[in-house]
Amino acid sequence: MSKKILIYTTKWCSDCRRVKMFLQQKQVGYDEVDIEENPKAAQIVEELNNGFRSVPTIIFPDGTVAVEPSNQELEKLLLEKKLL
Repeated sequence: MSKKILIYTTKWCSDCRRVKMFLQQKQVGYDEVDIEENPKAAQIVEELNNGFRSVPTIIFPDGTVAVEPSNQELEKLLLEKKLL
């Protein structure tokens, strides 16, 4: 299991850019996968989101998933998971 957060994104997604900027500001490492460049990743996102390609879809090292969280929700999750 990876110790980094995994974020499924697209280039055009403003929420994806916001989440990545937030994580960078908090100095939290992450790996990013663009679902438009990776069909398997798109399939994973659809499976996690009942057929929708909702991004950002974030997978934490413990396997928990967050979809399109606000910065406040994301910070709360990072604190709960001791990633901040």
